[in-house]
Amino acid sequence: MTAARRPSWRLLWILPAGLSLLAGLDAALLLLGVGAPVTAARLPDVHGMLMVLGFVGTLISLERATALGRWYGFFAPALLGAGGIALLADPVPLIVAKVILVAGTLAFTLVYIPLWHRQFDEPLLVQLLGAALGCAGAVIWLNQPTMEQVLPWLIGFVVLTIAAERVELARITMGPHAGVRLLVHAWTIVIALLIGVPFPDAGAIALGLALAGLVSWLVVHDIARRTIRAKGAARYMAACILSGYVWLAVAAVALLFGSPTAQPAYDAVVHAVFLGYTISMIMAHATTILPAVLHIALPYRPAFWVPAAILQLSLVVRLWVGDALGLPLGWQVGGVLGVIALLAFVIVAVTSAVLGPTRKNAAPVKKTGAARTTTSAASGTVSASAPIHEPAAPSASEGDE
Repeated sequence: MTAARRPSWRLLWILPAGLSLLAGLDAALLLLGVGAPVTAARLPDVHGMLMVLGFVGTLISLERATALGRWYGFFAPALLGAGGIALLADPVPLIVAKVILVAGTLAFTLVYIPLWHRQFDEPLLVQLLGAALGCAGAVIWLNQPTMEQVLPWLIGFVVLTIAAERVELARITMGPHAGVRLLVHAWTIVIALLIGVPFPDAGAIALGLALAGLVSWLVVHDIARRTIRAKGAARYMAACILSGYVWLAVAAVALLFGSPTAQPAYDAVVHAVFLGYTISMIMAHATTILPAVLHIALPYRPAFWVPAAILQLSLVVRLWVGDALGLPLGWQVGGVLGVIALLAFVIVAVTSAVLGPTRKNAAPVKKTGAARTTTSAASGTVSASAPIHEPAAPSASEGDE
């Protein structure tokens, strides 16, 4: 109990990720054409990379470095965090920030090699593929003023990384061949991305089909379909996970119409994947990932439903009213609601951490290999390579808050 409440030095790596998040949200407001606290000229141009690599990339690489448990693994979150900060600093040439992000994604990819040597595992190989796609996207961005050609590779990065961790956590319910099936889906995504290099429209359609196949398989086999009937933390996590799958399916359908170069289609794909899918998954797992990485108790409280619900509402308004119906006000309102959802989630998470665990949420801390992991009423499985937990099918009393 005492050790769980003593923050880890790894908290320092969260600071640049948090700065990238705040700057990315500020840039989102600028792109929406509404008031923003900071109006730096470069912010709108780097909004996507701030959110995907500066924020999400730093968080995921920090978790992987923690799982590895070797000092050199932390080069990845350090470089990605530094790259995010460099994107904000106008005196720093943009190309310098881009190079730092390339170095960070390369270091992140290399982290998986010793993890692979430790455990020959298909989901881990899929995560390695995902990191390599993120690195490819950062390299492509070196010579691109816009994100259109970079977008598919970043989609591959977040989709494969998160899907692999889902399989890693719930493999017991997915069956003994889940890893192999995931690997097949991963290669279909890689092939689609390669097709898209010379043939953007064909590549987008292929990517849409690949994502549709992956999300269909995940929905059928993910334990979240069962835990959604539970209570408390288990239901909250399941609701966020299933919502993420819905938005990934929306992005897959949008891609079937070809390369999303027009603004409504591009906006729909980007925010269905990086807000609907990615942020929903982060919201789902924050109460188990952050305690394992940072040694800070982050117990579930019913208040977590508020930002999660606002996020889903924001996407409905933005993608349906704004993008599908072509009403600019819906696009703006949905975008602002998305910013509010993320800020509200940060506030709820920090408040929950400060208040500490309730009697029901209190749990001992265990060590597994080089990384610490936590166990709770909502936890049921432990991965050998990742300090993340997934709720097993809960009893009637579990998760009551």
